[in-house]
Amino acid sequence: MNNVYDKFALEKRLSEFPRVSEFDEYTPIESLHNLSNACGGTRLFIKRDDCNGLAFGGNKVRKVEYYFGDAVRAGADTVLITGAVQSNFARITAALAAKLGMECHVQLESRVLNFSDNYTSSGNVLLNRIFGAKLHYFPEGEDEQGADAKIRSIAEELKSTGRKPYVIPLAPGHKPLGALGYVRAAIEIVKQLQDRQISIDEIFVASGSGNTHAGLLFGLQALNSTIRVVGVCVRRPKELQFSRIRNRCREISELLKIDLKVDDENIVLTDDFLAPGYGKASQEVWESINFSAQKEGLVLDPTYTGKTMSVFLKSAKSAPSSASLMFLHTGGTPSLFAYQEELEKFSQKLEWNCWVAVDLTAKLDHYSETVRVRFEAFLSSTVNFVKSLISSKSISHLGTTFRHNHSTNRRMSSAYGVIYFPIPIRA
Repeated sequence: MNNVYDKFALEKRLSEFPRVSEFDEYTPIESLHNLSNACGGTRLFIKRDDCNGLAFGGNKVRKVEYYFGDAVRAGADTVLITGAVQSNFARITAALAAKLGMECHVQLESRVLNFSDNYTSSGNVLLNRIFGAKLHYFPEGEDEQGADAKIRSIAEELKSTGRKPYVIPLAPGHKPLGALGYVRAAIEIVKQLQDRQISIDEIFVASGSGNTHAGLLFGLQALNSTIRVVGVCVRRPKELQFSRIRNRCREISELLKIDLKVDDENIVLTDDFLAPGYGKASQEVWESINFSAQKEGLVLDPTYTGKTMSVFLKSAKSAPSSASLMFLHTGGTPSLFAYQEELEKFSQKLEWNCWVAVDLTAKLDHYSETVRVRFEAFLSSTVNFVKSLISSKSISHLGTTFRHNHSTNRRMSSAYGVIYFPIPIRA
Protein backbone atom coordinates (compact mmCIF):
# COMPACT_ATOMS: atom_id res chain seq x y z
CA MET A 1 0.00 0.00 0.00
CA ASN A 2 1.54 3.31 -1.07
CA ASN A 3 1.81 5.99 1.59
CA VAL A 4 0.29 9.40 0.91
CA TYR A 5 1.94 12.43 2.49
CA ASP A 6 0.58 15.86 3.19
CA LYS A 7 2.46 19.02 2.34
CA PHE A 8 4.06 19.37 5.77
CA ALA A 9 5.26 15.78 6.02
CA LEU A 10 6.84 15.96 2.56
CA GLU A 11 8.45 19.30 3.32
CA LYS A 12 9.90 17.83 6.52
CA ARG A 13 11.57 15.05 4.54
CA LEU A 14 12.97 17.54 2.06
CA SER A 15 14.30 19.75 4.88
CA GLU A 16 16.68 16.97 5.88
CA PHE A 17 18.76 17.72 2.78
CA PRO A 18 20.95 20.82 2.65
CA ARG A 19 19.87 23.40 0.10
CA VAL A 20 21.41 26.64 -1.10
CA SER A 21 18.28 28.75 -1.28
CA GLU A 22 18.44 30.76 -4.49
CA PHE A 23 14.77 31.44 -5.18
CA ASP A 24 12.14 31.10 -2.46
CA GLU A 25 9.23 32.80 -4.20
CA TYR A 26 6.65 30.76 -6.10
CA THR A 27 7.02 31.02 -9.86
CA PRO A 28 3.81 32.28 -11.48
CA ILE A 29 1.01 30.21 -12.96
CA GLU A 30 -0.57 32.16 -15.81
CA SER A 31 -3.46 31.63 -18.19
CA LEU A 32 -2.67 31.26 -21.89
CA HIS A 33 -5.80 32.92 -23.26
CA ASN A 34 -4.59 33.43 -26.82
CA LEU A 35 -3.32 29.88 -27.23
CA SER A 36 -6.52 28.62 -25.66
CA ASN A 37 -8.61 30.48 -28.22
CA ALA A 38 -6.42 29.21 -31.03
CA CYS A 39 -6.77 25.61 -29.83
CA GLY A 40 -10.55 25.44 -29.63
CA GLY A 41 -11.19 26.76 -26.14
CA THR A 42 -9.37 24.22 -23.96
CA ARG A 43 -8.23 25.95 -20.75
CA LEU A 44 -4.46 26.33 -20.94
CA PHE A 45 -2.03 27.40 -18.23
CA ILE A 46 1.71 27.82 -17.90
CA LYS A 47 3.99 27.36 -14.89
CA ARG A 48 6.74 29.95 -15.36
CA ASP A 49 9.89 28.24 -14.11
CA ASP A 50 11.70 30.35 -16.67
CA CYS A 51 11.13 33.23 -14.22
CA ASN A 52 13.02 31.99 -11.18
CA GLY A 53 15.84 34.46 -11.13
CA LEU A 54 19.39 33.18 -11.48
CA ALA A 55 21.08 33.67 -14.86
CA PHE A 56 17.95 33.52 -17.06
CA GLY A 57 16.34 30.95 -14.75
CA GLY A 58 14.87 27.60 -15.70
CA ASN A 59 14.32 24.22 -14.10
CA LYS A 60 18.03 23.78 -13.35
CA VAL A 61 17.83 26.45 -10.65
CA ARG A 62 15.68 24.16 -8.52
CA LYS A 63 18.14 21.31 -9.11
CA VAL A 64 21.43 23.08 -8.35
CA GLU A 65 20.12 24.30 -5.00
CA TYR A 66 20.38 20.76 -3.67
CA TYR A 67 23.66 19.88 -5.38
CA PHE A 68 25.29 23.05 -4.08
CA GLY A 69 23.82 22.40 -0.64
CA ASP A 70 25.60 19.06 -0.66
CA ALA A 71 28.78 20.63 -2.04
CA VAL A 72 28.87 23.34 0.64
CA ARG A 73 28.29 20.76 3.36
CA ALA A 74 31.22 18.74 1.98
CA GLY A 75 33.46 21.81 2.15
CA ALA A 76 33.98 22.01 -1.61
CA ASP A 77 35.59 25.04 -3.21
CA THR A 78 35.25 23.81 -6.80
CA VAL A 79 32.26 22.42 -8.71
CA LEU A 80 32.47 20.34 -11.89
CA ILE A 81 29.70 19.42 -14.31
CA THR A 82 29.40 17.80 -17.73
CA GLY A 83 26.71 18.38 -20.36
CA ALA A 84 25.92 19.25 -23.94
CA VAL A 85 27.53 22.28 -25.57
CA GLN A 86 24.38 24.33 -24.95
CA SER A 87 23.71 22.83 -21.52
CA ASN A 88 21.39 24.92 -19.36
CA PHE A 89 22.52 22.94 -16.32
CA ALA A 90 26.14 23.96 -16.94
CA ARG A 91 25.16 27.62 -17.30
CA ILE A 92 23.23 27.70 -14.01
CA THR A 93 26.03 25.80 -12.24
CA ALA A 94 28.62 28.28 -13.49
CA ALA A 95 26.45 31.21 -12.37
CA LEU A 96 25.81 29.92 -8.86
CA ALA A 97 29.47 28.92 -8.43
CA ALA A 98 30.46 32.48 -9.31
CA LYS A 99 27.93 33.87 -6.86
CA LEU A 100 29.24 31.64 -4.05
CA GLY A 101 32.88 32.34 -4.83
CA MET A 102 33.61 28.81 -6.03
CA GLU A 103 35.67 27.71 -9.01
CA CYS A 104 33.70 25.99 -11.77
CA HIS A 105 34.78 23.54 -14.46
CA VAL A 106 32.35 22.78 -17.29
CA GLN A 107 32.86 19.87 -19.66
CA LEU A 108 31.04 20.26 -22.97
CA GLU A 109 30.06 17.10 -24.87
CA SER A 110 29.67 16.86 -28.64
CA ARG A 111 26.04 15.69 -28.67
CA VAL A 112 24.88 17.83 -31.59
CA LEU A 113 26.93 17.65 -34.78
CA ASN A 114 27.15 19.80 -37.91
CA PHE A 115 26.05 23.04 -36.35
CA SER A 116 27.16 26.62 -36.93
CA ASP A 117 29.77 28.65 -35.08
CA ASN A 118 26.93 30.28 -33.14
CA TYR A 119 26.08 26.96 -31.56
CA THR A 120 29.59 26.48 -30.19
CA SER A 121 30.25 30.05 -29.12
CA SER A 122 26.97 31.89 -28.36
CA GLY A 123 24.09 31.25 -25.96
CA ASN A 124 25.04 29.22 -22.90
CA VAL A 125 28.66 28.83 -24.01
CA LEU A 126 29.10 32.59 -23.99
CA LEU A 127 27.49 32.83 -20.55
CA ASN A 128 29.73 30.08 -19.16
CA ARG A 129 32.74 32.17 -20.15
CA ILE A 130 31.23 35.35 -18.71
CA PHE A 131 30.65 33.56 -15.38
CA GLY A 132 34.33 32.58 -15.34
CA ALA A 133 33.94 28.82 -15.83
CA LYS A 134 36.89 26.85 -17.13
CA LEU A 135 35.78 24.90 -20.21
CA HIS A 136 36.79 21.36 -21.15
CA TYR A 137 35.64 19.27 -24.09
CA PHE A 138 34.57 15.65 -24.44
CA PRO A 139 34.34 14.25 -27.99
CA GLU A 140 31.44 11.83 -27.42
CA GLY A 141 27.83 12.82 -27.08
CA GLU A 142 26.11 9.58 -26.07
CA ASP A 143 28.54 8.18 -23.48
CA GLU A 144 27.28 9.34 -20.09
CA GLN A 145 29.51 6.98 -18.15
CA GLY A 146 32.54 8.07 -20.16
CA ALA A 147 31.70 11.75 -19.67
CA ASP A 148 31.38 11.22 -15.90
CA ALA A 149 34.68 9.31 -15.81
CA LYS A 150 36.45 12.14 -17.64
CA ILE A 151 35.06 14.87 -15.38
CA ARG A 152 36.05 12.82 -12.32
CA SER A 153 39.58 12.52 -13.66
CA ILE A 154 39.68 16.32 -13.93
CA ALA A 155 38.45 16.48 -10.34
CA GLU A 156 41.30 14.18 -9.25
CA GLU A 157 43.82 16.45 -10.96
CA LEU A 158 42.35 19.44 -9.14
CA LYS A 159 42.47 17.56 -5.85
CA SER A 160 46.18 16.93 -6.34
CA THR A 161 46.72 20.69 -6.51
CA GLY A 162 44.92 21.28 -3.21
CA ARG A 163 41.43 22.04 -4.50
CA LYS A 164 38.32 20.48 -2.93
CA PRO A 165 36.21 19.43 -5.94
CA TYR A 166 32.57 18.39 -6.04
CA VAL A 167 31.23 16.60 -9.14
CA ILE A 168 27.63 16.93 -10.27
CA PRO A 169 27.20 13.58 -12.07
CA LEU A 170 25.38 12.96 -15.33
CA ALA A 171 24.76 9.21 -15.66
CA PRO A 172 22.09 7.30 -13.74
CA GLY A 173 22.99 5.48 -10.55
CA HIS A 174 23.80 8.43 -8.30
CA LYS A 175 21.69 10.12 -5.65
CA PRO A 176 19.01 12.11 -7.51
CA LEU A 177 19.51 15.27 -5.47
CA GLY A 178 18.41 17.45 -8.37
CA ALA A 179 15.06 15.67 -8.50
CA LEU A 180 14.29 16.93 -4.99
CA GLY A 181 13.88 20.38 -6.50
CA TYR A 182 10.84 19.14 -8.39
CA VAL A 183 9.41 17.17 -5.51
CA ARG A 184 9.43 20.56 -3.84
CA ALA A 185 7.93 22.14 -6.96
CA ALA A 186 5.04 19.65 -6.79
CA ILE A 187 4.15 20.99 -3.34
CA GLU A 188 4.26 24.52 -4.74
CA ILE A 189 2.06 23.73 -7.73
CA VAL A 190 -0.59 21.94 -5.67
CA LYS A 191 -0.70 24.85 -3.20
CA GLN A 192 -1.04 27.43 -6.00
CA LEU A 193 -3.83 25.51 -7.71
CA GLN A 194 -5.71 25.07 -4.47
CA ASP A 195 -5.41 28.75 -3.60
CA ARG A 196 -6.72 29.80 -7.01
CA GLN A 197 -9.29 26.98 -7.20
CA ILE A 198 -7.89 25.75 -10.51
CA SER A 199 -8.25 22.14 -11.55
CA ILE A 200 -5.57 20.75 -13.88
CA ASP A 201 -5.90 17.48 -15.76
CA GLU A 202 -2.41 17.21 -17.24
CA ILE A 203 1.01 18.84 -16.91
CA PHE A 204 3.41 18.67 -19.86
CA VAL A 205 7.14 18.68 -19.10
CA ALA A 206 10.35 18.00 -21.02
CA SER A 207 11.89 14.63 -20.14
CA GLY A 208 15.66 14.38 -20.64
CA SER A 209 17.86 13.44 -17.69
CA GLY A 210 14.61 12.51 -15.95
CA ASN A 211 15.15 14.49 -12.74
CA THR A 212 12.53 17.15 -13.45
CA HIS A 213 9.97 14.69 -14.80
CA ALA A 214 10.49 12.06 -12.09
CA GLY A 215 10.70 14.59 -9.26
CA LEU A 216 7.44 16.27 -10.28
CA LEU A 217 5.68 12.94 -10.83
CA PHE A 218 6.86 11.51 -7.52
CA GLY A 219 5.91 14.66 -5.63
CA LEU A 220 2.39 14.79 -7.07
CA GLN A 221 1.89 11.08 -6.38
CA ALA A 222 3.08 11.51 -2.79
CA LEU A 223 0.52 14.30 -2.35
CA ASN A 224 -2.21 12.07 -3.83
CA SER A 225 -2.74 14.48 -6.72
CA THR A 226 -4.70 13.20 -9.71
CA ILE A 227 -2.81 15.42 -12.17
CA ARG A 228 -1.38 13.37 -15.02
CA VAL A 229 2.26 14.19 -15.87
CA VAL A 230 3.13 13.89 -19.56
CA GLY A 231 6.84 13.63 -20.21
CA VAL A 232 8.00 14.83 -23.63
CA CYS A 233 11.10 12.94 -24.75
CA VAL A 234 13.90 15.25 -25.88
CA ARG A 235 16.91 12.93 -25.98
CA ARG A 236 15.94 9.26 -26.32
CA PRO A 237 12.90 7.22 -27.45
CA LYS A 238 10.10 6.70 -24.98
CA GLU A 239 10.91 2.99 -24.54
CA LEU A 240 14.36 3.88 -23.17
CA GLN A 241 13.12 6.91 -21.26
CA PHE A 242 10.45 4.85 -19.52
CA SER A 243 12.94 2.73 -17.56
CA ARG A 244 14.95 5.84 -16.74
CA ILE A 245 11.93 7.57 -15.17
CA ARG A 246 10.87 4.43 -13.33
CA ASN A 247 14.37 4.04 -11.86
CA ARG A 248 14.55 7.73 -10.97
CA CYS A 249 11.26 7.48 -9.06
CA ARG A 250 12.55 4.46 -7.17
CA GLU A 251 15.79 6.31 -6.32
CA ILE A 252 13.80 9.32 -5.05
CA SER A 253 11.73 7.02 -2.86
CA GLU A 254 14.90 5.52 -1.37
CA LEU A 255 16.55 8.91 -0.93
CA LEU A 256 13.56 10.42 0.89
CA LYS A 257 12.81 7.15 2.71
CA ILE A 258 9.24 7.33 1.55
CA ASP A 259 7.47 4.05 0.86
CA LEU A 260 5.83 5.05 -2.40
CA LYS A 261 5.97 3.16 -5.67
CA VAL A 262 5.02 5.07 -8.80
CA ASP A 263 3.01 2.62 -10.89
CA ASP A 264 4.01 2.07 -14.50
CA GLU A 265 0.69 3.36 -15.85
CA ASN A 266 1.46 6.74 -14.28
CA ILE A 267 4.69 7.10 -16.27
CA VAL A 268 3.36 8.76 -19.42
CA LEU A 269 5.78 9.57 -22.23
CA THR A 270 5.62 10.71 -25.84
CA ASP A 271 8.40 10.98 -28.40
CA ASP A 272 6.22 12.40 -31.19
CA PHE A 273 8.51 15.41 -31.66
CA LEU A 274 11.86 13.87 -30.70
CA ALA A 275 13.06 13.69 -34.32
CA PRO A 276 15.48 14.69 -35.76
CA GLY A 277 17.16 14.17 -32.38
CA TYR A 278 18.57 15.88 -29.32
CA GLY A 279 19.34 19.55 -29.82
CA LYS A 280 17.66 19.65 -33.22
CA ALA A 281 14.16 20.73 -34.14
CA SER A 282 11.70 19.74 -36.82
CA GLN A 283 9.76 22.29 -38.80
CA GLU A 284 6.73 21.64 -36.56
CA VAL A 285 8.76 22.53 -33.46
CA TRP A 286 9.99 25.79 -35.00
CA GLU A 287 6.36 26.56 -35.86
CA SER A 288 5.38 26.01 -32.22
CA ILE A 289 8.19 28.31 -31.08
CA ASN A 290 7.06 31.03 -33.48
CA PHE A 291 3.37 30.54 -32.71
CA SER A 292 3.90 30.76 -28.93
CA ALA A 293 6.04 33.86 -29.29
CA GLN A 294 3.52 35.61 -31.53
CA LYS A 295 0.46 34.58 -29.49
CA GLU A 296 1.73 34.84 -25.90
CA GLY A 297 5.16 36.51 -26.00
CA LEU A 298 6.81 33.29 -24.82
CA VAL A 299 10.46 32.50 -25.54
CA LEU A 300 11.03 28.79 -26.10
CA ASP A 301 14.09 26.81 -27.15
CA PRO A 302 14.34 24.06 -29.80
CA THR A 303 15.84 21.42 -27.50
CA TYR A 304 13.37 21.25 -24.61
CA THR A 305 10.48 23.68 -24.38
CA GLY A 306 9.82 23.92 -28.13
CA LYS A 307 9.26 20.17 -28.34
CA THR A 308 7.17 20.19 -25.19
CA MET A 309 5.03 23.03 -26.55
CA SER A 310 4.47 21.08 -29.77
CA VAL A 311 2.99 18.18 -27.79
CA PHE A 312 1.06 20.60 -25.57
CA LEU A 313 -0.58 22.34 -28.53
CA LYS A 314 -1.34 19.07 -30.29
CA SER A 315 -3.01 17.75 -27.14
CA ALA A 316 -4.91 20.99 -26.58
CA LYS A 317 -6.42 20.88 -30.06
CA SER A 318 -7.75 17.35 -29.54
CA ALA A 319 -8.83 17.75 -25.90
CA PRO A 320 -12.44 18.50 -24.93
CA SER A 321 -13.18 22.13 -24.15
CA SER A 322 -13.75 21.17 -20.52
CA ALA A 323 -10.14 20.01 -20.14
CA SER A 324 -7.45 22.04 -18.33
CA LEU A 325 -3.81 21.59 -19.34
CA MET A 326 -0.60 23.08 -17.97
CA PHE A 327 2.73 23.67 -19.72
CA LEU A 328 5.78 23.64 -17.46
CA HIS A 329 8.21 26.20 -18.88
CA THR A 330 11.63 24.86 -17.93
CA GLY A 331 13.57 27.81 -19.35
CA GLY A 332 16.49 27.34 -21.73
CA THR A 333 16.11 30.85 -23.13
CA PRO A 334 19.82 31.61 -23.77
CA SER A 335 20.30 28.56 -25.98
CA LEU A 336 17.88 30.05 -28.52
CA PHE A 337 20.59 32.55 -29.51
CA ALA A 338 22.83 29.65 -30.55
CA TYR A 339 20.30 28.71 -33.24
CA GLN A 340 20.28 31.95 -35.19
CA GLU A 341 20.84 30.35 -38.59
CA GLU A 342 18.27 27.64 -37.98
CA LEU A 343 15.79 30.19 -36.66
CA GLU A 344 16.22 32.41 -39.71
CA LYS A 345 15.67 29.43 -41.96
CA PHE A 346 12.36 28.48 -40.41
CA SER A 347 11.12 31.64 -38.81
CA GLN A 348 11.65 35.01 -40.45
CA LYS A 349 10.22 37.92 -38.47
CA LEU A 350 7.57 38.64 -41.04
CA GLU A 351 4.10 40.08 -41.29
CA TRP A 352 1.87 38.59 -43.94
CA ASN A 353 0.09 41.80 -44.82
CA CYS A 354 0.30 42.09 -48.60
CA TRP A 355 -1.25 39.75 -51.11
CA VAL A 356 -0.85 39.37 -54.86
CA ALA A 357 -3.47 37.54 -56.86
CA VAL A 358 -2.56 35.75 -60.06
CA ASP A 359 -5.76 35.24 -61.98
CA LEU A 360 -5.76 32.40 -64.44
CA THR A 361 -9.07 32.73 -66.23
CA ALA A 362 -10.33 31.41 -69.47
CA LYS A 363 -13.78 31.59 -70.92
CA LEU A 364 -14.00 28.61 -73.13
CA ASP A 365 -16.89 29.49 -75.40
CA HIS A 366 -17.88 26.66 -77.68
CA TYR A 367 -14.69 24.69 -76.97
CA SER A 368 -14.72 20.96 -76.58
CA GLU A 369 -14.86 19.16 -73.27
CA THR A 370 -11.30 17.93 -73.92
CA VAL A 371 -9.98 21.49 -74.03
CA ARG A 372 -11.79 22.41 -70.85
CA VAL A 373 -10.45 19.36 -69.02
CA ARG A 374 -6.90 20.10 -70.17
CA PHE A 375 -7.15 23.68 -68.97
CA GLU A 376 -8.37 22.56 -65.58
CA ALA A 377 -5.49 20.10 -65.40
CA PHE A 378 -3.11 22.94 -66.19
CA LEU A 379 -4.52 25.00 -63.33
CA SER A 380 -4.18 22.10 -60.89
CA SER A 381 -0.61 21.35 -61.91
CA THR A 382 0.30 25.04 -61.56
CA VAL A 383 -1.03 25.10 -58.01
CA ASN A 384 0.86 21.92 -57.12
CA PHE A 385 4.05 23.40 -58.55
CA VAL A 386 3.67 26.56 -56.46
CA LYS A 387 3.01 24.52 -53.35
CA SER A 388 6.15 22.45 -53.99
CA LEU A 389 8.20 25.64 -54.24
CA ILE A 390 6.81 26.83 -50.95
CA SER A 391 7.52 23.47 -49.32
CA SER A 392 11.09 23.31 -50.61
CA LYS A 393 11.79 26.67 -49.00
CA SER A 394 10.42 25.39 -45.68
CA ILE A 395 7.97 28.29 -45.46
CA SER A 396 5.01 26.58 -43.93
CA HIS A 397 2.83 29.56 -43.05
CA LEU A 398 2.34 30.84 -46.61
CA GLY A 399 -1.38 30.84 -47.12
CA THR A 400 -1.68 29.54 -50.65
CA THR A 401 -5.22 28.88 -51.82
CA PHE A 402 -6.69 27.71 -55.08
CA ARG A 403 -10.22 28.38 -56.31
CA HIS A 404 -11.49 26.39 -59.20
CA ASN A 405 -14.89 26.27 -60.78
CA HIS A 406 -16.30 24.63 -63.85
CA SER A 407 -19.82 25.30 -65.01
CA THR A 408 -21.57 24.47 -68.22
CA ASN A 409 -24.75 25.36 -70.03
CA ARG A 410 -25.98 24.97 -73.56
CA ARG A 411 -24.30 28.09 -74.92
CA MET A 412 -21.14 28.67 -72.83
CA SER A 413 -18.59 26.84 -70.69
CA SER A 414 -16.01 28.44 -68.40
CA ALA A 415 -13.20 27.43 -66.08
CA TYR A 416 -11.12 29.67 -63.90
CA GLY A 417 -8.59 29.50 -61.13
CA VAL A 418 -7.04 32.05 -58.84
CA ILE A 419 -3.81 31.56 -56.90
CA TYR A 420 -3.06 33.96 -54.07
CA PHE A 421 0.58 34.59 -53.11
CA PRO A 422 1.25 36.38 -49.82
CA ILE A 423 4.22 38.75 -50.01
CA PRO A 424 6.31 38.78 -46.82
CA ILE A 425 6.95 42.25 -45.45
CA ARG A 426 9.64 42.54 -42.78
CA ALA A 427 8.40 43.91 -39.48
